[in-house]
Amino acid sequence: MTRSRQFAGISVAALLVAVSTITSALCAEPIDVGSRLELFVDDHLIGEIRGDVCQQLLKPEPKDVVFVADEPWEGNTSGYYTYFQDGDTYRMIYRGWQHDEKMKAAHKEVTCYAESKDGIQWTKPNLGLFEWNGSKENNIVWLGPGSHNFTAFRDDNPATPDESRYKAFGGGRGGLLPLQSPDCKSWKLIRDKPVITNGAFDSQNLAFWDVDRGEYRAYWRYFGNGVRSIRTATSKDFITWEDEADLAYTEGTPLEHLYTNAIQKYFRAPHLFIGFPTRYEPKSQQVEPILMTSRDGYTFHRYAEPVIPRTAPKDRDHNRSNYMAWGMFQLPGKPNEISVYGTENYYERTPGRVRRFVYRVDGFVALRGGVDGGQVTTKPLRYTGRRLLLNYVVRTGGSMMLEALNESGDVVGKSKPLSGDAVDAPVAWEQEPGFSQGVIQLRFTLNKSDVFSLRFD
Repeated sequence: MTRSRQFAGISVAALLVAVSTITSALCAEPIDVGSRLELFVDDHLIGEIRGDVCQQLLKPEPKDVVFVADEPWEGNTSGYYTYFQDGDTYRMIYRGWQHDEKMKAAHKEVTCYAESKDGIQWTKPNLGLFEWNGSKENNIVWLGPGSHNFTAFRDDNPATPDESRYKAFGGGRGGLLPLQSPDCKSWKLIRDKPVITNGAFDSQNLAFWDVDRGEYRAYWRYFGNGVRSIRTATSKDFITWEDEADLAYTEGTPLEHLYTNAIQKYFRAPHLFIGFPTRYEPKSQQVEPILMTSRDGYTFHRYAEPVIPRTAPKDRDHNRSNYMAWGMFQLPGKPNEISVYGTENYYERTPGRVRRFVYRVDGFVALRGGVDGGQVTTKPLRYTGRRLLLNYVVRTGGSMMLEALNESGDVVGKSKPLSGDAVDAPVAWEQEPGFSQGVIQLRFTLNKSDVFSLRFD
C-alpha cells in the first residue's frame, strides 16, 4: 500500500512510532480552520515534524530610507512612529524632538503628522495649527500632554461618531490620556484624567479597535519582575478598561527587557496578533526588534533572533537606534510584499531616519525543508472549501509534495510535485482528495523548500 512504499527502508520500530503519532493526532480534537488563512508562525497547526525540517524565522529585506526628520521642530530623537492605512491614504503620527551631543533636549517635544499615497513617498503638510518659532507653517498636530509618545489609530468601531473617528493615547503624568480627532490632524482630549494608570508609560503605548472581538485592546509598557514588560486590557468605550493583565509567553521564553510592543492584527489573517517588541539592553542601551505572535492577544510565542539586527543598514548600533514602527502595509502594486518600517540614527548629529523593510506576504516564519529533506504533518483540521491554496517556494534543486489523510489516517489525496514560487496557489492533485468539508490532515514532504501559509477556498 502507499504508506508501506513510503516508509520502505525505515525500521519497523520507527514505522510503528510514526503510525502511532499519526493515529494519536487524528484522535485529537480537530482545529477548526474553516476557510481562513493560516500561517505557520507557531505550533498551532503542527502535529509532527520529522527529518530536516524546522520553523525558520525570516527577516525582512531592507529597502530605501523613506523618511528623514530634518525640520527644525523634528530632529535626531524623533520617534514612536505610527503608521496606518485610511482608504487610499497612508497616515503617519510621530514625535518630533532634538538632542544635543550631550543628550540634552534642544527643544520641547511635538506631535507631527505626515501622509502618503504609496507608503514610500511621504509629505509633511503645512497645517497651520500650532506656532513654532513664530510660524504656523509646519505639520505639528499636538503640543499638549502626551506629546512624548502620542500614538494614534483609525477607530473602525461602527458605533464611533465622525468627530472621534481617530483616537490616540498620550502618555501623561500618571497614565494614558485619551484623545480624539475627526481628521487625524485636529486633536482634543476626551478627558483630562488618565484612563489607564497602572504602568510605566515612557514608551509607544497603543490601542486599536479589534473588529473580530468587538472591543478596544490596549498594550502599554509596564515594569514587572525586574524588567520592562508589556500589559494589556480591553474596553468597550475606550474610557473604561478591564481585564488588565501582563502578557504571558510560551514555556521557556527568557525574561528580557521589552521597550515597545508594536502589536497589531495581521490584516490578511485577523485572528492572529503580530507584534514586534523592541528588546532593550540596559548596559549598552542598544535595541533590536523581535517577532512575537498570539491567537488570543494575551499569550505570545516569542522568537529570540532579531528580525532587524543592529547590523542592518544603517546606523542601528547606537543608543536606541533600532525600533520597529507600529504598522504594516500591502502597498499598491506590490501584492506579494508586506512593508514594515524601522528607525535608525538616533541621538546622532544628523536627523533621525525611517527605512522601509519588506517581508514576503505571510513570510514571517516558514516551514523550511533542508537539504536532507523531511516531513511535517498537521494536526487534524476541520475545513470548508473545495480547493487548498498554498503560499510556498521551492528553491533550485528542491522539491515539495503534499498528501491528504482522512480521519482514519488513510492517504486520500496526493499532490503533483510542487515547484517554483507561488502565493495563494491552488494545489494540483495527482490523486484528488475530493475536498468539500470535514476533517483532514495534511502531510508535507519538503526538500530545500518553504511553506508560509495555507487556506481552503
